Amino acid sequence: MQAFRVSLLVAFLAVAGIAVAAPLHARAVQGMTRHLHTPPPGSTERRAILDAMRMSIKELHSLDVVFVVKTMHVSGGWAWVHTLPRSKDGKASYEDFYALLCREAGRWRIAEIPCTEPENPECIDSPDYFRRLARRFPGVPASIFAEDAPVR
Repeated sequence: MQAFRVSLLVAFLAVAGIAVAAPLHARAVQGMTRHLHTPPPGSTERRAILDAMRMSIKELHSLDVVFVVKTMHVSGGWAWVHTLPRSKDGKASYEDFYALLCREAGRWRIAEIPCTEPENPECIDSPDYFRRLARRFPGVPASIFAEDAPVR
């Protein structure tokens, strides 16, 4: 009888532990989604993200640009940014520039720049693009893509 009570108590504690741990885990996961934010203009975080993008454009196209930010969503060390690059003097504008960035060792780096060719199945307009992107980068919170494309 004593052994039965002990095993019943152990079973109860195990179930109680799961009941307590599950909501805590759920809150942690929800907390990652709730931390979705857009760094305000002039903030250090926003400047660091845009500087990483600016450096990429400089390397790829030898252009010095400023950005008009359409969307910038940051969560869990990842950022999805959609910008309209312009020349510094404002006379030239360039095609939309999207980037997925990851923060590693305190620095933002570009993880992927999607192609924007119309009707190319590998590009951002493809219905499967964001699903494939999520497979390649499993840690990316789906919520950062909200305004540019529904995650399918």
